[in-house]
Amino acid sequence: MKVTNQIGLKDKRVLIVDDVPRNIDLLKEILAEHYQVQVAKSGQAALDIIHRYPPDLVLLDIMMPGMNGFEVCKRLKAAPETMDIPVIFLTAVNDAQHEQEGFNVGCVDFITKPITPLTTLSRVATHLKLAENNKQNKQIIEHRTRQLDDALQSAIGMLGEVGQLNDTDTGVHMWRMADYCAILARAIGWSEDQVELLKLAAPLHDTGKVGIPHSILKSPNKLNEAEWEIMRQHTVIGHQILIKSEAPLFKLAAEVALGHHEKWDGSGYPYGLIGTAIPQSARIVALADVFDALTMKRSYKRSWSVEEALEHIKNAANSHFDPELVACFLSIENQVRDVQSKWDAVH
Repeated sequence: MKVTNQIGLKDKRVLIVDDVPRNIDLLKEILAEHYQVQVAKSGQAALDIIHRYPPDLVLLDIMMPGMNGFEVCKRLKAAPETMDIPVIFLTAVNDAQHEQEGFNVGCVDFITKPITPLTTLSRVATHLKLAENNKQNKQIIEHRTRQLDDALQSAIGMLGEVGQLNDTDTGVHMWRMADYCAILARAIGWSEDQVELLKLAAPLHDTGKVGIPHSILKSPNKLNEAEWEIMRQHTVIGHQILIKSEAPLFKLAAEVALGHHEKWDGSGYPYGLIGTAIPQSARIVALADVFDALTMKRSYKRSWSVEEALEHIKNAANSHFDPELVACFLSIENQVRDVQSKWDAVH
């Protein structure tokens, strides 16, 4: 019996998984005119086929020897590359508990045996269409997310440069320093989400310099104590600016802005915090900022070699820097050099 299915598309691939040959033959007869059909007679065979040639939809028998349909579906939904493939269970059992378990493991629908052509074609077409719409929606969301990420990074770059308007190397310094922060945070066990947040927050550490008079920021002479007192206020000003947002990114940026000049031994500013009283984010930025500043060539100084800068960082453990962060930073020297090389290639 041939049934016309206007929604069926020959470029769509449907995998039939059943251990009973007559069920496979019936489903092939129903579907072959409208879709490319794959066949597997066991759960493991189905997973092997899906790994090599991912289908657009799976018709999956539940009661099979060895690995049953529920287990196959669990494995598909646990893997990012197959989690979006719709699964329709084929079952001769019709009870609420059975259905609940099926939906719990991630199926989208059931076809109850005995199988009929109209029901099968309708449900397959419906869920293929829904899956296609879902795929398109995800692509739209991913595209818009990338646009927002690009806009956010640009905004952070512009805001970061506000704090150092007269620094011609600000952009490179900000993002290179942020990369050093990222590899250090990752090495000490921060989650990837938090690492990415710190990577965006770190460039805003000197935002408060926008509130410091130009005469002090660009003074050709050594600052006196009164001028230094004003300069130190950039940490507080930056915090006051950034803390106005409730967004986690700017809360972290405010924390970094306030604490990145604190020192492990309590000799830093603005509050003379000691040791772990300094937020770890600020301790990371302090180390990365100094390392990057040392290895930068400026009009008034040569760039230090990586070896020289690492030696300085090592010697400043327990005084300026958190000794555990220093040890970790020294242990990832190869990654540090990779970051430097990456930025040298684009600058």
